[in-house]
Amino acid sequence: MGTLDITPLSLEDVAPEHRPSVGMALLPVLAVVLFLGVGSAVLGLDPHVPLLWSIVAVGLLARYGLDRSWEAIGDGLARGLLMGRQALFIIFVIYALIATWVSAGTIPALMYYGLELLSPAVYLPVAALLAFTVAFSIGSSWTTVGTLGVAFVGIGAGLGIPAPMTVGAVLSGAYAGDKQSPLSDTTNLAAAVTNTDLYAHIRAMRASTLVAFGLALVAYAILGLRAAGGAGGSVAEIQTALAGTYSLSPLAFAPLLVTFGLAFRRYPALPTLVAGVFAGVLTTLFLQGTGFVAAWEVFMSGTAPETGSQLVDGLLASGGLTGSAWTITVVVAALSLGGLLEKVGVLAVLADTLARSVRSVGGLVAGTGAAAILTNVLTAQQYMSIVVPGMTLRDVYDEYGLDTEDLSSSIEAAGTPTGALVPWHAGAVYMAEVTGVTPWDFGALLSGYAPYYLFGFLSPLVLFAVAATGVGLPTPGPGRSGTPGSAD
Repeated sequence: MGTLDITPLSLEDVAPEHRPSVGMALLPVLAVVLFLGVGSAVLGLDPHVPLLWSIVAVGLLARYGLDRSWEAIGDGLARGLLMGRQALFIIFVIYALIATWVSAGTIPALMYYGLELLSPAVYLPVAALLAFTVAFSIGSSWTTVGTLGVAFVGIGAGLGIPAPMTVGAVLSGAYAGDKQSPLSDTTNLAAAVTNTDLYAHIRAMRASTLVAFGLALVAYAILGLRAAGGAGGSVAEIQTALAGTYSLSPLAFAPLLVTFGLAFRRYPALPTLVAGVFAGVLTTLFLQGTGFVAAWEVFMSGTAPETGSQLVDGLLASGGLTGSAWTITVVVAALSLGGLLEKVGVLAVLADTLARSVRSVGGLVAGTGAAAILTNVLTAQQYMSIVVPGMTLRDVYDEYGLDTEDLSSSIEAAGTPTGALVPWHAGAVYMAEVTGVTPWDFGALLSGYAPYYLFGFLSPLVLFAVAATGVGLPTPGPGRSGTPGSAD
């Protein structure tokens, strides 16, 4: 994904006559949580409806409670879309990429050979480690999940591993690797917005990231042993269906090599993914023998393979470009809501209140993590969860005599991994749609990926444990006492 080129409003940017009080700023927060909680969990509505309710509630508060004009409200909705436009573009392209990689035989080949090499007992930790390695190498959790993650779900199905477990393990590895990669956009953004050297930022995150990811790997090893003992796989059925439908020569991996090669060479995400689409279409033409028009129809409409196996047909069905409509509309609504909350000053007031309420280094670190998570919930935008607390708390960290990497690492520990846990967040909607597993299923809790996305919980929990116990807590630099106003 790209960089954020719209600076969120600070408290000083909001005119006093339009500035909400703390109590008034909390009203839309409560409304959003109530509407989304009741609408999705209780009534079972698609998130579009409660998101619309939330937008209307915030818009009415802005117009009649804060005396904001309809033009300002419209500008807020537009700002949200502008800030999240890269996410929208990537969602469009990744849907087409998955379809072309299925038709090219790339994802079927990954599934076929993965079933040859892996066993149920080691599958979950290995999937997490492979996702970590790929995300670290290319700097993108989204690309990792949208390509390899889709294949991992198929491999897991063949080995008898429930899809939510597979997706949780893949997400844990993808986000942990993304956090540690100098190629990652969120890692670079967190360093830039806090004026931190990139590699100092990565070093500051390393210990907590490895602790959280290490704990997740142990848990996946235990889960894998239990799953291996309780569920039978369908390896032979899947491999037979794949080999009988697709040409699975090494050429099938060409789109994978093109995409990851460009990503490794630091080409931007969109050109890289578009190149992967063209590589998929060309491989479909020359390896699978599909006609030119049919190959591009896959790009538009997706795949509906007939392999003779219902399991394989379901795993490899994809929507193509047109199949992204449901996801795109959710993300548009969520981004619009986030932009409106930012425009009317709600985020600025809440962030300023947090900055003025901390009384200790531990409280500051914990508050930073809480602010990043809350921003994810309210804006559905990964970048905002980094930029809002980063810009708001820079001076506070300086007043406590702390280094900038203490701020940047705290933001990323809580902000980057947790977006995929929020059902209406752009990241969660994307992950759910490309893998076919929702983050939360409130009717059958363990049917969603969130309970198995352990790194998403462990990364902020490690941060909060550090803040609560003082073990590993950042200390003031030389000549600084660690109390407000004492920085040199």
